Amino acid sequence: MSLPQPDQLIANMAKALMPLTQQDNVVMIGIHTGGAWVAKQLHEQLGLNSALGLLDISFYRDDFSQNGLHPKVKGSELPDIENKTIILVDDVIMSGRTIRAAMNELFDYGRPEKIVLACLLDVGHRELPIQADVIGEKIERPRNQRIKLSGPTPLTLTTVNLEK
Repeated sequence: MSLPQPDQLIANMAKALMPLTQQDNVVMIGIHTGGAWVAKQLHEQLGLNSALGLLDISFYRDDFSQNGLHPKVKGSELPDIENKTIILVDDVIMSGRTIRAAMNELFDYGRPEKIVLACLLDVGHRELPIQADVIGEKIERPRNQRIKLSGPTPLTLTTVNLEK
């Protein structure tokens, strides 16, 4: 099963997000690393005047030991988020744990008015009740597969099979 083209997915997301960007208080924040790449392209396509924020959730994850993750801290660079509508961008939403970690970190920086979640792909398999407001596409994948976004240019999607 072939994967969709990231450029087309980003164009679809931009079209869905366009009405939201007519507000003055909108800030876009991408989650390192793949979400930051997607957010950069969305930010450019939407012509947002506000600074693009970058969020590193390494220390907010709750599943390092379970998944054997080793944090490569990049540091967060966030504009003022107090009372702002945040478009939070990630590449792939699956369990919901990345988004939970991102929201925990965001609230350490301030209290946004609203958070709109935009993800390039939704592959299901939720462990937490978190859903994206805008997705490029929803695709089905078995639990032993992950979708990996490589980039930053060009952005490409590949399937990775996990060992059982």
